[in-house]
Amino acid sequence: MIKYPDALDAIFKKLKSHNITPIIVGGFVRDSLLFIESKDIDIEVYGVSSFKVLQEILQEFGKINIVGKSFGVCKLRFEGYDLDFSLPRKDNKITSGHRGFDINTYSKLDFKTATSRRDFTINSIGYDVVLKKILDPFNGARDLKNKILRAVDLKSFVEDPLRVLRAAQFCARFDLKIEHSLYITCKEMVSRGLLSELPKERIFEELKKLLLKSKKPSLGFKLLNKFGANIYNDNLDVIDKIAKQLTTFSERNVVLMLAGLYYKVTKDELEPLLSLLSDEKELCRDVIELVEAYNYMMVIVETGTIDEYFIYKLSTKANIKELLVLSSSIYYVQNHKAIYKTGEVIYEKAKKLGVLEQKLTPLLQGRDLIQIGLEPSVEFSKILDDAYEAQMSSEFKTYDEALAWLERYLEL
Repeated sequence: MIKYPDALDAIFKKLKSHNITPIIVGGFVRDSLLFIESKDIDIEVYGVSSFKVLQEILQEFGKINIVGKSFGVCKLRFEGYDLDFSLPRKDNKITSGHRGFDINTYSKLDFKTATSRRDFTINSIGYDVVLKKILDPFNGARDLKNKILRAVDLKSFVEDPLRVLRAAQFCARFDLKIEHSLYITCKEMVSRGLLSELPKERIFEELKKLLLKSKKPSLGFKLLNKFGANIYNDNLDVIDKIAKQLTTFSERNVVLMLAGLYYKVTKDELEPLLSLLSDEKELCRDVIELVEAYNYMMVIVETGTIDEYFIYKLSTKANIKELLVLSSSIYYVQNHKAIYKTGEVIYEKAKKLGVLEQKLTPLLQGRDLIQIGLEPSVEFSKILDDAYEAQMSSEFKTYDEALAWLERYLEL
């Protein structure tokens, strides 16, 4: 039996009153069997006469967001859960790429036929909320228990090249061994160049999941390379160590993981490497800044003094807490699991100075310059930059001291 949120019973009761059978499918069922909590729940509805009728039934429970009206998905945010309601469907490949399918919905399609379109047996398990019964026509629960990743249908599997990436992702996320015929199929798909049919943004989305949802992302990267995919795979031990320290799925952690993957790469090489993954300029900029901050920190640690100025300066270059996750992971790998005492020193000093996750707040602002009679000009930036340097160097620590420093500075 699968335990789902009690709050959903109100929706299920309404559906059943219209002779519609709701079946929870896919990831939520899989994760429940693994005792993993999930807020995303996919529900297939059997016996509904049309997509429009489904919309009308669901609208009393909240705002409906319609996605892919041709094949019918109603997205609903309800009681803190993200629900996707869809009609059972069949997919027919008509052109290249992961979107090249002709999709048809069928209100009375049987569960096994509807589920046969799915990629892996572990994702083909359903739960009938009316009968309180697990539906498992392809023995996905058995494969999950035995830690095997198996395709539902190898013939249809090859129709979507994105599934190669998903195979690597699921093996890494759930520590699965790929079934031999599926492994051979993935290798053949890569050798035929099918990954080139995918837009890089879609590839990157799967790599994000691999990086952020896996306890050991290296397993997925190694598998992709065994398939023959040309995926950068240096520093895998570092990203495994970072993964152990992450507790949330966030874009900032994507930056951190990519910095761990590419920290040895020079800036001139890093920008084109990142552009192969994504066109997200902000993401690429943040990864480069974090790598540069790490390099700056290492130079000072090896040759300089870890004083207040260094800590303040470091906080202007990166989030120090984030930077220490990166540097401690690199140190751990390079020094064979040694304790990172320098990192502990930096952490405590940054915490004491209040700049662990933010930079030092400037005491002097542009308005202060205007207040003493200065006209806005190109010199403003230089004055404020010099003032901030002086503040980080502890030439003043209060606002009154800052004004006195400014007066002396302007007299020079």
